[in-house]
Amino acid sequence: MVPNLRQTELLAEVRARGSISVEALAEKFGVTLQTVRRDVQRMAEAGLVARFHGGVRVPASTTENIAYRQRQALQAEGKARIARAIAQRIPAGCSLILNLGTTTEAVARELLKHQGLRVITNNLNVAMILADNPDCELVMVGGVVRSRDRGVIGEAAVDFIRQFKVDIGLVGISGIEDDGSLRDFDYREVMVARTIIEHSREVWVATDHSKFNRPAMAEVARLAQVDALFTDAPPPEPFPSLMRDAGVELVVAD
Repeated sequence: MVPNLRQTELLAEVRARGSISVEALAEKFGVTLQTVRRDVQRMAEAGLVARFHGGVRVPASTTENIAYRQRQALQAEGKARIARAIAQRIPAGCSLILNLGTTTEAVARELLKHQGLRVITNNLNVAMILADNPDCELVMVGGVVRSRDRGVIGEAAVDFIRQFKVDIGLVGISGIEDDGSLRDFDYREVMVARTIIEHSREVWVATDHSKFNRPAMAEVARLAQVDALFTDAPPPEPFPSLMRDAGVELVVAD
């Protein structure tokens, strides 16, 4: 297919946001829902976008995440809002585990003035950020360093984390599917995230809105294992209902 001007602009909007509802597209471009649905249908048939109930997203591999540098740029403003909302909820003098992801790195930047924290992380980028906070005791997880994003993964990382029980485990993820599963791409990273969840008194998930309805191969956890989920925009259905049923506190950062 050769997209017309409106379809080209619509496609650019989807790519900029990661995912968006049909209603939001219709409002932005001043056209009817039927027009947007026809455009989306044509682009989906051409493989340019992927449809889900009530919306559209960028097509995604279930086996490989997009490049780290690209993830840093995507949804940067939303991630900053999420980070501020999380930092406001973290009390002084508590213990945390922060895992991999550009959203958890944004959270680390918001913790630079927090006092009395003890932070365990398998994210070298988080460690480099929080090393500038002299009132934060930083514990670096050992293991295999994944060069593309400086994440520490593998069995050694899992064994290291098992020594601890922290107040808050903050987990970033790559996708949430409408069956209530939190998902990621690298099985070794997933094993570390599962261990963090098991060794945290409270589990918080930090994820921008583009991760809803985004598929990924490996299951990290179920919503029932999560205490609070922080995001930057109201999630589409059925996710609010799923979170209410699972007893998850939904925090939309404004």
